[in-house]
Amino acid sequence: MTDTSGRNVRHPHANVLGVGVHAVNMAFAVKTIADAVAARSKGYVCATGVHGVMEAQRDPSLRKIFSRALLVVPDGMPTVWMGHLQGLPQMRRVFGPDLMLEVIGDTALRSCSHFLYGGDFGVAQQLEASLRRRFPRVRIAGTYAPPFRPLNEAERAELTELVDRLRPDIIWVGLSTPKQEHFMAEYSPRLNATLMIGVGAAFDFHTGRLKDSPRWMKSCGLQWLHRLCQEPVRLWKRYLVNNPSFLAQAALQVTGVRRFELDADQSTNDDLRVSRNASFRSR
Repeated sequence: MTDTSGRNVRHPHANVLGVGVHAVNMAFAVKTIADAVAARSKGYVCATGVHGVMEAQRDPSLRKIFSRALLVVPDGMPTVWMGHLQGLPQMRRVFGPDLMLEVIGDTALRSCSHFLYGGDFGVAQQLEASLRRRFPRVRIAGTYAPPFRPLNEAERAELTELVDRLRPDIIWVGLSTPKQEHFMAEYSPRLNATLMIGVGAAFDFHTGRLKDSPRWMKSCGLQWLHRLCQEPVRLWKRYLVNNPSFLAQAALQVTGVRRFELDADQSTNDDLRVSRNASFRSR
């Protein structure tokens, strides 16, 4: 990112088991997204918590994807706490579903057009209706419900043609981690859109298919328990295996027993080079 004088300003990030998570709050994340859209700066935004960090331990390609993102926001409280322990008190949780609402409702992004990609059959259309009720002036260009597998050649061509015709500013990707990160990294250069933002279960939260947890559970880092109670069959392994492993490895990192190196891309590209003064350009 640049300041008003045009100089590059490096924004700090927390090293969470070798994954660089930017030390941002909600307002900074929304501002960064608005600046990127205004500058037509292509890229993708990841919202990651314990699940994403642990998936990156098993998949080096996912760690590379995180390192090349325009922005990696702290989706869970444990990532925020790791930042605080590293001297980054300004870091606050940026929950993916909340980020979606904040961006869509932001006055600087009022003319921004959106595309909804993800969800089970019909969910993206339900989400569109929900967002239109909440934000009557929202511009939703279109939706796409992908199959539960990689797109085949015909589907890739169909999606590319649809996005090329609609030219949305932001594509919201509602797939599970790590599917959405791999999708964004692969398709961001291909599709005629400025930003792709992965928001996980936001499609289900904002259509009422999942209930959000109470504020106190979120602030205590217990939202995973609320999710587990709603989807025990699907999520038991994610939380009951990943969480203890994360705590053990985080303890090793914090105490200095084990070092986790950031990817080279993250080490050299952790500043967000988006002009604060860019204005929206006409299409």
